[in-house]
Amino acid sequence: MSEQTIKATDFGRVAVLMGGSSSEREVSLVSGAAVLSALQDQGVNAVAVDGIPLLLSGLIAGKFDRVFNILHGNKGGGENGVLQGLLESFGIPYTGSGVLGSALAMDKIRTKQVWLSLGLPTPRYVRLARGDDVAAAARTLGLPVIIKPSCEGSSVGVTRVFKEADLDEAVELAARYPGEMLMEQLIQGSEFSVPVLGQQVLPSIRIVPAGEYYDYHAKYVADDTTYICPGLEAVAEQEMQALVLKAFNAVGCSGWGRIDVMRDQQGRNYLLEVNTAPGMTSHSLVPKSARQVGIEFNELVWRILADTLDRKH
Repeated sequence: MSEQTIKATDFGRVAVLMGGSSSEREVSLVSGAAVLSALQDQGVNAVAVDGIPLLLSGLIAGKFDRVFNILHGNKGGGENGVLQGLLESFGIPYTGSGVLGSALAMDKIRTKQVWLSLGLPTPRYVRLARGDDVAAAARTLGLPVIIKPSCEGSSVGVTRVFKEADLDEAVELAARYPGEMLMEQLIQGSEFSVPVLGQQVLPSIRIVPAGEYYDYHAKYVADDTTYICPGLEAVAEQEMQALVLKAFNAVGCSGWGRIDVMRDQQGRNYLLEVNTAPGMTSHSLVPKSARQVGIEFNELVWRILADTLDRKH
């Protein structure tokens, strides 16, 4: 269906799914409020739904025709494939990636395995189970390293480790979250985030935090992070965008999303992870990038939802 011919009534009753019970609940509520307002401003019959249990009740009652998923995270979030499977079973269209893309992208270890199998660059890593010899793993990779949960987002549970004496504390933090842990080579260089809208790769964003790292505080609280968009120029930008599209499709993602990339001091790109339901807050990166190509926030939200009218996951 052509975007020019789409009317607000074509969407029917839209559940804007937000909140939930994952570690990213608060960010999701802010994102969801922004999306809800944008849809309602454009005449869409959209309502807020907090979490999957309430959504399920509404689905059983036949209240919704489609879902705008802005539920972030795992285990009570909407990015691990469970929500997508539920919606598939009800035959309800939804935004973002399908079951496979969502489940794979939520798991950083398995995402890296897919990328590596295709020869796509990603930092070297070691999978960590509770009780493993983390010092031996760090010696295998060489310090500095990053230790993080394999299935969390928004920099939750992430520690950068430069000294062997700090390894145990980093593992203790990551182990507070369910699932496996990941120790990854720390790439020294610049951090980028590159959104994808359909099969269009939007301009890269170079992230320059005021502090040493782009952590949870820099992402969602501080106002002193600098965002440079586009983050690169000419051939370097084209190469990063091409790599991101390959990586997005390799994991089976669709609809929209965002891939984080590190670029080392020699200009080599390393894929970090995929976010299949990116933030849509005032600090969020997808709206910043879309604006660079003339897509304002309301249009961005409309285009993401419009993709559900004729796309099969």
